[in-house]
Amino acid sequence: MARRSGTTALPLSAAFALLIVYATLYPFSGWRWPPGQSLESLLVLPWAQYYIAFDLWANFIGYMPLGALLYGAGVRSGWRWWWALLAAALLPGLMSYTLELIQNFLPERVPSREDWLLNGGGGVVGALLAAALQALGAIRGWQTLRDRWFIPASAGALTLLLLWPLGLLFPTPVPLGLGQCWDEVRELALLALEDTPWAAAVEPWLRPLLPESTPLSRPTEMLAIALGLLGPCLVAFAVMRSRARRAVLALLVLALALAVSALSTALNFGPEHALAWLTPATVPGLVLGLLAAWGCSLLPRRMAAAVGLIVLTALVAVVAQAPDNPYYAQSLQAWAQGRFIRFHGLARWIGWLWPYAAGLWLLLRIGARDDA
Repeated sequence: MARRSGTTALPLSAAFALLIVYATLYPFSGWRWPPGQSLESLLVLPWAQYYIAFDLWANFIGYMPLGALLYGAGVRSGWRWWWALLAAALLPGLMSYTLELIQNFLPERVPSREDWLLNGGGGVVGALLAAALQALGAIRGWQTLRDRWFIPASAGALTLLLLWPLGLLFPTPVPLGLGQCWDEVRELALLALEDTPWAAAVEPWLRPLLPESTPLSRPTEMLAIALGLLGPCLVAFAVMRSRARRAVLALLVLALALAVSALSTALNFGPEHALAWLTPATVPGLVLGLLAAWGCSLLPRRMAAAVGLIVLTALVAVVAQAPDNPYYAQSLQAWAQGRFIRFHGLARWIGWLWPYAAGLWLLLRIGARDDA
């Protein structure tokens, strides 16, 4: 009997819920009990004092994918469609209400009854749309396509592949160069150890070895770009059935990388600069990465996972040597002054953590049974 494949909707639902929590409670600072409020009064959400059209649409649309993903996760987990629809319709509203209550304890956030109703309504509409798609056979068609292209144990890889373009929305030190987070980790560690007995002993180990990073040479930058393209390809190859389809998927990954990188540059610096990320090393690096992906498409799945782990480790090591993106401060200021700052922070965290999450998944994949 063939083993039923895991559902990608379940990890995506969890990831999307975490992103909503981050966007709702950012910047997670200044926690205090709201002055003059009792516990009973906090349970009744107030009506908003003013309205912003963008916020109204964002609150509604932002919860629609969560409702759809929860419905898909329920159905793919074996639930009856009506139980899946009920859970997918109610859970986003319950989650939104809880987050609105927590916002009372953050001075920079303003809870409101409108936000809760719009969020819950978006979850209901998303669940209904997913149920309609299932009735039309779209979910069954996707499952057939997935079974044809991927092995049953592909949920983790597909989740990583769907998150990868989101990480590219945050400016990277080199194109496709995800994973540069050690400076931030170092600063967080120094801040956590401040005024402790261990600060003096640990601080020299946490300080950077070099005071300033030097720009990467053109060959090194080409290598980083090639590794950045090859990494997600090998994550996909580790769960793909057909070697011929791997070559097609590598082209799709390349097209996605081009589109998202152009979108990121346009969002940060204006549409007229959408192609400014195409440096003299970018095109050769992308070609090198594509050729390497086509070569690796012949590897067995377990070997592709092992090579992918090496590639992502090399990517993190190379990117760690790169200086900060020269336009980082400019882009961060632009985001911070606009209404997209919380979504920018989400992309930033995904870009930092994606290579490490993918590497951990590949490590587990190497030791797992290779499903037919």
